[in-house]
Amino acid sequence: MGALPGVLGAYINRNTAIVRVMNKAAGKVYTLEIPTGDSAKFEKLNITIRACKQTDPFDAEDFFAFIEASTVTDGLIFSNWMSRNEPGVQPLQHADYDLWLVSCENKGN
Repeated sequence: MGALPGVLGAYINRNTAIVRVMNKAAGKVYTLEIPTGDSAKFEKLNITIRACKQTDPFDAEDFFAFIEASTVTDGLIFSNWMSRNEPGVQPLQHADYDLWLVSCENKGN
């Protein structure tokens, strides 16, 4: 695994990514919880979370997720790390959808 963008110290693995997706045409925002290693479908968008990490609790809080997003018509449209604190550094850029990371959590242990 390559280095996480903006992370110099330790990080903590989390098992669930909380992401928000905006349907630009409808102007509506939806929140999804996607377990690490799983995929979720949202309308025409398929979202896969490969990893979700939190910075060390003694550092400034940030979350990072390796996200893959695809559509049936366009194929893979995003495959990269996304940071909650800096969503503009590696944004999902698509005509129909915006997607951003809210947090990484441990769910259902």
